[in-house]
Amino acid sequence: MLLSFALIFLIGWLGGVISERLKLPSLFGMIIVGMCIGPFGLNLIDELTLELSSMLRQIALIIILSRGGLSLKIDDLIKMGRPALMLSFVPATLEIIGITILSPILVGLTWQEGALLGSVLAAVSPAVIVPKMIQIMNKNYGTYKYIPQLVLAGASVDDIFVIVIFYALLNMVHSGHLNTLTLWMIPLKLILGIILGVVLGKIMPIFSKFKNMNPIYESMIYLSFSFLIVYFEEALQLPYSGLLAVMVSGIIYKHNIPEHAIITEHHYNQMWQIAQIVLFVLVGMTVDFNIAKQAGFIIILLIIGGLFFRTVGTWLSLLGTSLDLKERWFVLISYWPKATVQASIGGIPLAAGLASGQIILVVAVLSILITAPLGAWYIEHSYKKLLTKSNN
Repeated sequence: MLLSFALIFLIGWLGGVISERLKLPSLFGMIIVGMCIGPFGLNLIDELTLELSSMLRQIALIIILSRGGLSLKIDDLIKMGRPALMLSFVPATLEIIGITILSPILVGLTWQEGALLGSVLAAVSPAVIVPKMIQIMNKNYGTYKYIPQLVLAGASVDDIFVIVIFYALLNMVHSGHLNTLTLWMIPLKLILGIILGVVLGKIMPIFSKFKNMNPIYESMIYLSFSFLIVYFEEALQLPYSGLLAVMVSGIIYKHNIPEHAIITEHHYNQMWQIAQIVLFVLVGMTVDFNIAKQAGFIIILLIIGGLFFRTVGTWLSLLGTSLDLKERWFVLISYWPKATVQASIGGIPLAAGLASGQIILVVAVLSILITAPLGAWYIEHSYKKLLTKSNN
């Protein structure tokens, strides 16, 4: 296991550095490294590490969503208003609908299986979006119109919304019928997740009042509470979204004690430098070369079709805003990258024994390979051309 982690850290980091030297996103090199050293490549990673990969990806997801919350201000969210709310669910909903329509035609799935596949594909990647948007915010590009904040907030909630939908649809495919109670649980989990996040954000200032509290311990406490929230949701099957609670708690924490939240955000930025290597190398390990080769053009066409529906949803969400054509185009493409959620849930239908599990996993993996590097590269090389830099 120690050897496996040494390989992941060292070769993953090196792959990211080489990728950046080639003017490509670092995540591209990390994914390629994962493909090479993983079970479908040279098979250099031991079984225990592979068994832990799902948990490690979840930890990375918690870190990146917490970091996203700590980067947002309540005042900015209020000013963004309707577009931020619509970006949280409209693009994902239309992509799920699009994949549900196209799947029976292109790959022969039932509409229920197509909807489940759509829920796997519909999440935008926080691991790609959040760091990029924070970088753009720090450089003051598009901040006058709250464009990076808009993408960051909408994309983070988009993931959580899709994950809740995925588990509802998974239960439906398992049982063979649509459960009305399961549908009602979707808004309930989102609402309770927000409430729980507000409570955690209110609790955190208590620890900041401890005399001589080391700031790194304060960050550790916040991270530990985040782990507990997600753990209890899963272990006790409680009706709230733990990931949404984690993100909301960061927003409230920053609002209540901004000076402490800034330090915590700095610590999370450092943690992410390590977590991203683990995350993207592990994502690469899920890629089966043989399945990817056998997938064919039809599956690529399915992914492109889903992105078309997502783009329509993103465009509809921006109607009535002051964004010009270039700024809207930036948001449209920023909503394409997929990686984290697809890597986390793409294999669950197969593990659950569903007949459609293999094709769902293949499409999930290919969506990562196509959209994550392309989307990250586009964001990196377009924001200075499409967004206006603010002076403040």
